[in-house]
Amino acid sequence: MPHVTVTKPRPHVALVTLDRPERMNALSFDLVVPLVESLRAVAADNDAWVVVLTGAGRGFCSGLDLEDHGAPPGIDGLPMSRIAIRAMETMSDLVPLLRSMPQPVIAAINGPAYGGGMCLPLGADVRIAGESARFRAAGINNGLTGTELGVSFLLPRLIGASRAFEMILSGREIGAEEAERAGLVSRVVADEDLLPETLALAERMCGYSPHGLAMTKKVLWSNLETGSLEAAIDLENRNQLLVRLTTRNLEEAIRARREKRAPRYED
Repeated sequence: MPHVTVTKPRPHVALVTLDRPERMNALSFDLVVPLVESLRAVAADNDAWVVVLTGAGRGFCSGLDLEDHGAPPGIDGLPMSRIAIRAMETMSDLVPLLRSMPQPVIAAINGPAYGGGMCLPLGADVRIAGESARFRAAGINNGLTGTELGVSFLLPRLIGASRAFEMILSGREIGAEEAERAGLVSRVVADEDLLPETLALAERMCGYSPHGLAMTKKVLWSNLETGSLEAAIDLENRNQLLVRLTTRNLEEAIRARREKRAPRYED
């Protein structure tokens, strides 16, 4: 698909790459539409157990293409009021889509991640940054708001309200080391090690039950929105019982340890 590539560099690992390096992978509809289609296709691929999302070239994503962002599909005959909301929804649907994918998604962030490019990896489950990674809620710098693609919901939950508000309201650039200290990314690695380290983590996850991975992701996200500890534990209990009683995974794990081999989960 144009501006997005999907490969499988390791067994059961889908690598989704924003591939518009000449524009620093800026978010135009020519990129966003195939990205949505690619993510939906990967979500439906039962042979893909873990997904890695990254950007080609010198940057992860520089945010909205301010020179030529194009137009969303399916707008023939619509007035500007409806075109505008459709455009916003087409862009903002990316983050809920990442959340809804059954596979864990790891964002490998290289170079600038500005505006929507900062918000996009917030929809991933894990974020790893190269040393060159830089983050900025750029909308505020362009006379707009700094809130888009779910950042006002996700960032305070990731790093706390005070830090999130300061990052968004100031519009300042956040380097990789500060992002790690704040908890925006889980670790920082050398740029040349970014993809190998991320793929190694994905490969480690693929050693577990894909059903167990998917159900764990589902509860982790759901409990970000749960109103109490008791409700969170209730959901965990039912989730654990569902996997325990509908698979033979635990028995296989015990057997594999006894036989000193890697488990082969059939879910």
